[in-house]
Amino acid sequence: MPSAEKLIGGQYAVESARPLGGAGGGLPAFAVTDRRGRADLMAVQVQPGLPPRADALAALTGASLEGVLVPVAHGPAAIAGGQEAYFVVGPAPVGPALGVVARPWSEGELLDCLLRPAVQALDRLQQRGVTHRAIRPDNLFRPGPGQPVVLGSAWAAPPASLQPAVFEPPYSAMCLPGGRGNGSTADDVYALGVTMLALALGRVPLAGLDEAAILRRKLDRGSFAALAGDERLPGMIGDLVRGMLAEDPDHRPPLALLADPAAARARRVAARPPRRAQRPLELAGEEIWDARALAHAMASHPTEGLQALRDGTADRWLRRGVGDATTATRVEERVRGSSADAGHSAQADASLLMQAVSVLDPLAPLCWRGIAVWPDGLGPALAAAQQGSAEIADRIEEIVDVEAARIWASARPERCDLTLLRVEARQQRATLRMRGGGRPRLLYALNPLQSCTSPLLDGRCVARMQDLLPALEVASARRDPAGSLPLDPHVAAFIAARSEEPAGPELFGQGPGAVAAQLRLLTKLQSRFHPHPLPGVAAWLVSASDVLVSTWRNKSRRDELQERLRGLAAAGQLAPMLALIDDPGALARDAQGAAQAAQVLARADAELHRLANGAAERAELARRLGQEIAAGSGLAALVAVLGFAAMG
Repeated sequence: MPSAEKLIGGQYAVESARPLGGAGGGLPAFAVTDRRGRADLMAVQVQPGLPPRADALAALTGASLEGVLVPVAHGPAAIAGGQEAYFVVGPAPVGPALGVVARPWSEGELLDCLLRPAVQALDRLQQRGVTHRAIRPDNLFRPGPGQPVVLGSAWAAPPASLQPAVFEPPYSAMCLPGGRGNGSTADDVYALGVTMLALALGRVPLAGLDEAAILRRKLDRGSFAALAGDERLPGMIGDLVRGMLAEDPDHRPPLALLADPAAARARRVAARPPRRAQRPLELAGEEIWDARALAHAMASHPTEGLQALRDGTADRWLRRGVGDATTATRVEERVRGSSADAGHSAQADASLLMQAVSVLDPLAPLCWRGIAVWPDGLGPALAAAQQGSAEIADRIEEIVDVEAARIWASARPERCDLTLLRVEARQQRATLRMRGGGRPRLLYALNPLQSCTSPLLDGRCVARMQDLLPALEVASARRDPAGSLPLDPHVAAFIAARSEEPAGPELFGQGPGAVAAQLRLLTKLQSRFHPHPLPGVAAWLVSASDVLVSTWRNKSRRDELQERLRGLAAAGQLAPMLALIDDPGALARDAQGAAQAAQVLARADAELHRLANGAAERAELARRLGQEIAAGSGLAALVAVLGFAAMG
């Protein structure tokens, strides 16, 4: 049995040599050995650099929910090659995925084996405040014909990030895969409706089209018409699916109604069809027939969209072609406001286009300079961009820096919680602008289970504070003796975002202040999260002992401190090291001794100065005395000569 340190939750060992194909909902899955003997578990591997769903894991881990594969534990574990990855442990599927069954289902089978059990499972998730966001045939399982389905795993990746566009509403499918957000239960109802349609047909609709073409067809025709086309469906299934694929999530039947398919079938929501123009508007090579399609085209082609706003093309088409003066007026108000307030800067243009898209399509997500994202998907979207596109990462950072979510919410207050989004936008901007951290600190703050991306931790998966110190201890064995300290900017940002301990700007600097700050912080972390010896980390800090003790004035004392620090480092406990260099009494005595030495030196300097300045005065006095003595001697000699002459 592997050691406890290699077990997830101290109990589960991942058998990386035993993969379970198709069991992980689009992610690699492996068999699990449970130290307590449970044999029906699997571990789903989190993609490197992407965060699992922290809120869902917190709400569901250890829960007992029928009809859904809920997590039982999560954490890092070793994989092939000596590396580590993050895993979500949960029940293995009870049977094959529905995606491998290529035959149409009967109406009774669809209702009894798919709709009712799925609705019951979604209701149990809803009671815990969680959406599923991964409903599709290849992530639904059942033990055999006539058995109810079980919803597969959906917790090891950002919500809906693995969903094909066909199973997502247009306002979700148009987003960055990592930025689709938690959504609502109505979005799960939509995906369930597409799944029902696929099983009724025996195939996934629009299978030959790419993601962009599927999205455009849904926008042009509406989801049900685009997916069902001219297919003949059983009467009840057709009516149910039509309601479940309503464009507005508020118009989809709630779970309580879907539990009674006959009642759900009878429900009719009077939805006003979108106004369609008599003639299309051409934008970036696309033919636009209604306001919602215009919004999507502008979001996808921001340069052409801004030009259509600025030169009045969009306004004239909305008024004359579509006959929607109300929407045209609201768009024009934002164009005038943007010109008056901020001119034509890049950010002002992006803000204008974002607001215009929201007016044209209130269902649309936040669209900023060619990307679309839901505000609660900013964190996973940033994590995904860090792995691929620096340009997208820059745009997401810009969204946070200008509080675009607040502006977006103000343009559609009836569709969101304006107060909540305003507060969150300000908090995110404050995090981004804090001294020390920047984008990395924002990344870890928005993704509570995001693994630290520091190169110092190469091969180790650190997503929780309790995993950091053991990883640093391993990293200390391959550190560069003349290199950086244990807390590089990424590790420092990780701690600042995850720990309750204060992380001031000195932690991100260099010199004595940074080394001492790192030792203080690491001492607190060792006491709280890992009360075990850390000789490697201690030696890492001691390698900078000349900097660490540079605040002491007495050279012999510094040499003594360095020697004692090396001895304490071998024990691996940081608190005694901190106590040695951070001893207020000893520091006071060192300062007092330095002050006394400075006074003695000052007196010596003053005496030398006095002596040096008195040399000239003594020379002048000697010269004058010499002259006077010489004159006296000469006069005496003259008197003597005259006396001898007189006596003659």
